[in-house]
Amino acid sequence: MTTRDRIVMCAPDHYCVDYVINPWMEHQIGQADLARARKEWDALRSLLAQRAELLFVRPEPGLPDMVFTANAGLAFDRTVVLARFMTEERRPEEPFFQAFFEAQGFSVAPWPDEIPFEGAGDALPDAKRELIWCGHGWRTSPEAPPLLEAIFDRPAVSLRLVDPRFYHLDTCFCPLSDGWLMYYPGAFDAESLETIARLAPPERRLEIQLADALHFACNAVESGGRLILNEASAGLQHRLREAGFEPMLTPLGEFIKAGGAAKCLTLKLNATRMEEAR
Repeated sequence: MTTRDRIVMCAPDHYCVDYVINPWMEHQIGQADLARARKEWDALRSLLAQRAELLFVRPEPGLPDMVFTANAGLAFDRTVVLARFMTEERRPEEPFFQAFFEAQGFSVAPWPDEIPFEGAGDALPDAKRELIWCGHGWRTSPEAPPLLEAIFDRPAVSLRLVDPRFYHLDTCFCPLSDGWLMYYPGAFDAESLETIARLAPPERRLEIQLADALHFACNAVESGGRLILNEASAGLQHRLREAGFEPMLTPLGEFIKAGGAAKCLTLKLNATRMEEAR
């Protein structure tokens, strides 16, 4: 029996763009429309609630990026590695996310304070390969993968990001069910592209164009047999359907002003292999 996904979200009660910590935020200070953002977030929540169990973190005043719960940490079973944010602006989120996970009964794994790690923004589980794809180069340290391996007892594959527009792995790379990968090659260095090619056969790779990447097509949430994303070209939608996925578009333009879309707004709590098999 397939279990329902458990997904963490945080309402955009205090969402805005009032600082710049990635290229998407440039020239966007004060430009986010909170009422429109709330409608976009509500639409995403409604789509997810149809087939997933949702949990909610309380939004806190003065922390506009808490809405991007993907960065809160990485969780398997009842263990979580909390974020150690690279930027000063997001570090005050950490104790609130810790309190949430502890209230949910999670064990918080130890993590060195000096090693930046931005959760499931840069660490993406691949259930088929039983590994974690781990991006680094902008927000997460290259020292993170071996630490994740030790905590979660599964390989962590290092991928180096080279384009500042794709500052988290989940902005340009999306592991999907049955071993499929959707990704934008231009976001990675040559060695990382060789690693992807070695671990994923050509017939399971969906390389996307820059135009789709800039619309955050890779920043997608797969849940309940559907792939929920901000936007995708007709060609990409066709390729996804041919691969067996059901793309569902829901506009998230207000959040793209801060550098995030569907995946950034969600944190999936990953089951263990034993739970997945039940």
